[in-house]
Formats: sequence, structure tokens, C-alpha cells
Amino acid sequence: MKKIPKNIIQQSYSYEAYRNLVDILFAKQQTTGIDHSDFLLNYTKTNIARMNRLDRKAVLTDTTIEVVKGIEKPMIWLVITEGWCGDAAQIVPVINKMASLNDKIQLRCILRDEHLDIMDAFLTNGGRSIPKILILDARSLEILDSWGPRPAEMQNMMMQAKNDAATETDIDIKQYILSQASLRLHTWYAKDKTKTTQQEFLAILEQ
Repeated sequence: MKKIPKNIIQQSYSYEAYRNLVDILFAKQQTTGIDHSDFLLNYTKTNIARMNRLDRKAVLTDTTIEVVKGIEKPMIWLVITEGWCGDAAQIVPVINKMASLNDKIQLRCILRDEHLDIMDAFLTNGGRSIPKILILDARSLEILDSWGPRPAEMQNMMMQAKNDAATETDIDIKQYILSQASLRLHTWYAKDKTKTTQQEFLAILEQ
């Protein structure tokens, strides 16, 4: 996929509209997508708290501020996301803060399961992992680059955990491996304070 259709951008959500959608759905005991199970609702509840915290407290580095403010080419950062996704809750708020630094940058959000044709052009190791941030030329809607679904260190850790779980036949052991990996992942995010996300996304912008 080289370009994003114009109608996709027209139908996409601003960050504020996306956040409102997640909140409104959760108030109805729903989340984005068609699966409103307790499992995903619990994730969504946690994610709302994470996003609220990062909206208030995430701090951009001096380098991030300098680089993003210096962007002169109009861009759209199109985020593929879902309200139940833990990585999206950790990443999308800081990407929004970055975009807000420069009026030449628009941040727009689309839901993965409503746009599988786009998602399937940006698979990670064959999986529909999110969030994915597509960097577009704002005029042509050409896709310049992409990043996601998470910083490389944590991506490697999660892939190893999934590989380890895949070799197990005991369901309880599988679940334990994956739950421990999720715990390590979100502990890492808390300690990292979005710095690695900023660094890796800046590296894409500066290419």
C-alpha cells in the first residue's frame, strides 16, 4: 500500500474524538470493536486510566520538541488503534503530544477492526499488532514511513514470550507466560516514561 484513500482520512477520528469514543463506549459497558467481553472491558478500564495519566503527565524531551517543531513538511500521522489495546494506551497519548507541537502535523486515528485492509498492509511478524503509526504526506496521502507496535526492546521480549508460550501444551502455563510478559511490558513502560517511544519515533521522522 503506497497511499491512504482520502475518504479514510475524512472518516478518521481526531485524538480527542477517539478518546471520547472510548469513554462513551465504556460507560455503556462496551469497547471498540465487536467483542465486549469482561476480559476486554477490564483492559479498556485500565487503558482509560493510563491514557488519562499520560495526557496529564507525559513529558516530551528537549530533543523531541526541537525535532518536531522543526518539521516543515505538512504531515498526517495516522494511528491504527483500538480502545482495548494496552500498547496503544501507552503510546498514542505521547504521539498526540508530539503532533500538538506543530500545526503542520495532524494526528488522526482509525480503528483496526474497521480497516483490516489497511492493517493487513502493515503486519508485524504476520500479526495485526497495534498501534501502528503511518506517516503520510498531508497533500498526496502517500505513506512515507510507519512505526509500531511498540519499542524494539519490548517487541523482542513479547515475541520471545509468545514463542515460549507456543511451545507449551498446558493452557495454564501458556497463560502464565503471557501474563508475566504483559506485567514486564507495562512495568517497563512505567519506568521508561515514554522516552524510548519518543526516540524511536524521532528516528523514523529524521530518516
